[in-house]
Amino acid sequence: MAEDLRDSDTLLFLTDAQLRRAIEAMFFAYRGFTADPDRILSERGYGRAHHRAIHFIQRAPGSTVTNLLAILGVTKQSLNRVLRTLIEDGLVESRVGPHDRRERHLYLTDAGAELEAELSTAQRARMRAAFREAGPEAVAGFRQVLEHMMDPELRRLFAAAREGDR
Repeated sequence: MAEDLRDSDTLLFLTDAQLRRAIEAMFFAYRGFTADPDRILSERGYGRAHHRAIHFIQRAPGSTVTNLLAILGVTKQSLNRVLRTLIEDGLVESRVGPHDRRERHLYLTDAGAELEAELSTAQRARMRAAFREAGPEAVAGFRQVLEHMMDPELRRLFAAAREGDR
């Protein structure tokens, strides 16, 4: 794909064939990005929904179920199925809210944190290697493209999470 996009002047005028090629690259990159976590998860009988829940609970310990629903964009029923399994298996703890007893605040247990670390270590290694190979300008451009592909509400959620990193 790099050969298709060498001339930066043509980047704003991509052909349908070049865009299809980029879409395919994204599919294959995602397949690679999820390969190691999928293997780790399948050994435990979990799937990608479990991974996403664990990831975002780790990112924001004490987050509410409502907040997690907004981030993941799934139905309450499907999230409840995932959370029930993670809680029963001792990976997630659900605590009653300090101000509103109807709220449930989510935390990873030590076992949940260990699984999250195993999953994210594999993904960070793949990302780190790809970023090193591509170089700093490509990394900055990649991040910009990803952010511009997000719907505005998701971009706000992403920006809020990034603020928490500082």
